[in-house]
Amino acid sequence: MDSCDSESWTSSTVRKLTASFEASLTAERDPKVLPRPRPQRGPTSRDWDGSEMRNEIYHRKIISWFGDSPLAAFGLHQLIEYGKKSGKMAGDWYGPAVVAHILRKAVEEARDPELQGVTVYVAQDCTVYSSDVIDRQCSLLDSGKAGTKAVIILVPVRLGGERTNTDYLEFVKGILSLEYCVGIIGGKPKQSYYFAGFQDDSLIYMDPHYCQSFVDVSIKDFPLESFHCPSPKKMSFKKMDPSCTIGFYCRTVQDFEKASEEITKMLKSSSKEKYPLFTFVKGHSRDYDFVSSPLHEENALFSEDEKKRLKRFSTEEFVLL
Repeated sequence: MDSCDSESWTSSTVRKLTASFEASLTAERDPKVLPRPRPQRGPTSRDWDGSEMRNEIYHRKIISWFGDSPLAAFGLHQLIEYGKKSGKMAGDWYGPAVVAHILRKAVEEARDPELQGVTVYVAQDCTVYSSDVIDRQCSLLDSGKAGTKAVIILVPVRLGGERTNTDYLEFVKGILSLEYCVGIIGGKPKQSYYFAGFQDDSLIYMDPHYCQSFVDVSIKDFPLESFHCPSPKKMSFKKMDPSCTIGFYCRTVQDFEKASEEITKMLKSSSKEKYPLFTFVKGHSRDYDFVSSPLHEENALFSEDEKKRLKRFSTEEFVLL
């Protein structure tokens, strides 16, 4: 991958996504994307230093949620606990769809006040019910205050039968080109990857299967190097396993409505048959006789309906750990 293209794609994407996500945490209406730093003197330089320091604090805060500690909201310790409640044990195979539901539960159960402004929605049977998504975005914060939450939409799909159908290549490239797309959870048989982009007919991915030294995220100024990928890799699209989960991020309800329109157009234009890979429909899932799980279960972390759905996905050949 050309280094110039990599730098441009990475810096632009990271700055936009980080600014929008930080706005979700701070409940700002209009996220600000900071320009690249330029050597200046005077007040402008001081303003930049202040913004850079604030961004660094948020940067470390976000990373701390994924630390190797039982207290980390999205660390492996917590994800394994949620997996146990769905019938999974450490070392079991986790498919992309199972991971999507576990991540949703992890966000719902997170107690950090700064995560109140974010929610996760998992598509049901390849269908995104718009009213269900908006209900999640407009639900009350834990503090009892009204507010609009940002939403991460996870859509488990299958791009073929035993092998990935290469007819989906242009569709996947189109999805990864959308500003609302945050990547694809997937991989190749028995090895999980995170796909973040593409070059020609190859997918750009990050591989988590690299052991690194433990980092204590509770200390001040902990090292950040091991949490980032300095050299993403490429893989031919035809080697990708057909089971995957596509992720989208929408800061506001207006962003979701715009994203659903753009994605629907892409789905229709890329579908050679009558049925697209997944759909956006108006209304709630209950309007279509589909029993949706409540936002908060009191008696169990996963409802019986969710457990059945997770069990159905358990044969997918991916591993989370």
